[in-house]
Amino acid sequence: MKKDIILQLSIRSIRLNFLRSLLAAIGIVIGVVAISSMGMMGANMTMSVTEELSAMANVLVVKPGGGGGGGGFMGGGGGSSSSDDYIDKEQFADIERTAGKYGNVYPLYQESDTVKIREDERRSTIYGMRDEDMATILVVENGTLPQTSGSVIVGPTFAENNDLVIGSRITIGDEDDEEAIIQKVRVVGILEEKGMSMDLNSDNAIIMTEKTFTGLYGGEGEYTQVNVILDDIDDADTATEAIENQLNRKEDEVAVQDSSRMMESITSTVSTMTTFVMAIAGISLLVAATSIFNVMMMSVTERVREIGILRSIGTQKGEVLRMFIYEAVILGLVGAVIGAIMSLLLGWLVVLAMVGTTDYFFTYQSLIYVPVSMTIGIVICVVSGVYPAWRAANLDPIEALRAD
Repeated sequence: MKKDIILQLSIRSIRLNFLRSLLAAIGIVIGVVAISSMGMMGANMTMSVTEELSAMANVLVVKPGGGGGGGGFMGGGGGSSSSDDYIDKEQFADIERTAGKYGNVYPLYQESDTVKIREDERRSTIYGMRDEDMATILVVENGTLPQTSGSVIVGPTFAENNDLVIGSRITIGDEDDEEAIIQKVRVVGILEEKGMSMDLNSDNAIIMTEKTFTGLYGGEGEYTQVNVILDDIDDADTATEAIENQLNRKEDEVAVQDSSRMMESITSTVSTMTTFVMAIAGISLLVAATSIFNVMMMSVTERVREIGILRSIGTQKGEVLRMFIYEAVILGLVGAVIGAIMSLLLGWLVVLAMVGTTDYFFTYQSLIYVPVSMTIGIVICVVSGVYPAWRAANLDPIEALRAD
């Protein structure tokens, strides 16, 4: 019975000071909304980025051990003079034999050259691929794959930026350079959009057959890189170790880049940013804690005589302490519940605006931030009310009764 009376006294105090209590609860609402919204945004962003990168996470890129990353054939003519600049046929055979059981292995030529489209000149990335690799790796949206030396296929971004359609003409090579080999080709196909990728950035590139590429730049069998499309992403470490053990036994002939590690790095960075943003949002809860502390201290000051009367009729220190703790808990619960409801509404809008999709909004990883922020809000309320409650419980009854 006493416990019920104490709870009723707590509710009565909140009701008598409704406006002041409401403002304190609003602080909790703002804090809960801020933390949960930022948490949900970060979770949705992480899941969105992870799914987008997972499509390219099953790729191993093998490059020359000399650290090469660009084209193996510089200047637009002739092959490279150093084996450190490319992967030769023997090395490719070793890679294919070693990693072939883990997925599809294919070599790639790459060059950057001047291209002329109508009257406009610009630099463009040009890839050379074997015919059989084109058929298995590339996805054509319009047209067909190149079959002759005078035909190429282009990425969708490259086609859009240069107003290219099936049948458009492209001049490859710098016409002002007397030593450059000039090749005029016709677009026979436009690829389907692929997005960001480590192995083949085809969206903004020109792709031609191996015969056409080596006829233009030389270096037959001297590959810029070798790509391994893994059947199972869990084989990434095993395949990487196998390639390195096979080719780097005496010296570093090749360097293997694992795209899954890049994905882990990116998602880790996004998670760190989310934590930082949530920490900033948590400052609003510190402000709310100050407000709760102020409300509780004012309540103790205004109710000194009431506390003296309660103590004089036999109310124990623990019950007075509990009465003020109840007030803090009620304010925390009200603020947390309202904040949770608003978090679902505002969080959905924040995720839609910042991430661009709400596909992952109603997932455990996203919604878990609502109860977490509610718990933090309630705990902060209780902690803020501990000292005022302790002070009220330890007031001297005689001195309290003598207060005006």
